[in-house]
Amino acid sequence: MSKGVLVDLTKCVGCGSCTVACKLYNDNKYEKDKPAIGMNATLTDQNWTVVSAKQVKKEGEPVWRFVKQQCLHCEEPACASACFARAFQKTEEGPVIYYPHLCVGCRYCMLACPFDIPKYQWEKSFPLVTKCQMCSGKVAEGEAPACVSVCPTNVMTFGERDELLALARKTIESDSRYVKHIYGEKEAGGTSWIYISDVPFEQLGFRTDVPITPLPEYSEGFLKYTPYVIVGWGSLLTGLYLYTKRRNKIAQEEKKNINA
Repeated sequence: MSKGVLVDLTKCVGCGSCTVACKLYNDNKYEKDKPAIGMNATLTDQNWTVVSAKQVKKEGEPVWRFVKQQCLHCEEPACASACFARAFQKTEEGPVIYYPHLCVGCRYCMLACPFDIPKYQWEKSFPLVTKCQMCSGKVAEGEAPACVSVCPTNVMTFGERDELLALARKTIESDSRYVKHIYGEKEAGGTSWIYISDVPFEQLGFRTDVPITPLPEYSEGFLKYTPYVIVGWGSLLTGLYLYTKRRNKIAQEEKKNINA
């Protein structure tokens, strides 16, 4: 059964414990100019999870809400569909894992992701793509991801995705504070991370224009030809190079004959 995490944004106090746990577990660096907590928090190649501070309006009054962001681990991930090298793969337990040794650096995954999650190590000599792995080793053993286990206010609940959806429905139906929408239940065909909130998701920076249909259904028909296009394009460029080289050589020989 696919695992997942239910995030109740009404409980988040913005402490950032989850971001610290993520960095410690994955050995990611702390970068002062790229904060993982606060109004300027942003996902980077070292920030796999962040807590963004959002000032929004609720019933006409300004309020603060804190939004934990990370890879949503789609049920049918567009990144995996776009990657002809199979560097991205969805596990049975739920996490979408990145295998760097298979990556060819094409960055199609970055273009395909509807949530703008994968990041590229632009500053490195041998860059890779990075993103949250949902602590796949822990999840495979039935344990919660590191960020979930350290939350002091129980913002996140780890478990079977179907059971979490049932819990989310029960919560929003029994409490009038909540928006009657479970983000991630259907977006992009459904995600392993799902959210409930008392503020409309568009006010919190969530993309609300993501289609319900799984994105691989749009892309698989033509992305399967990507390897052939690459090989064909490489052959064409090689042919042009050899042709140009031969042409220049002939021109130099003719010039020598004329001067002689």
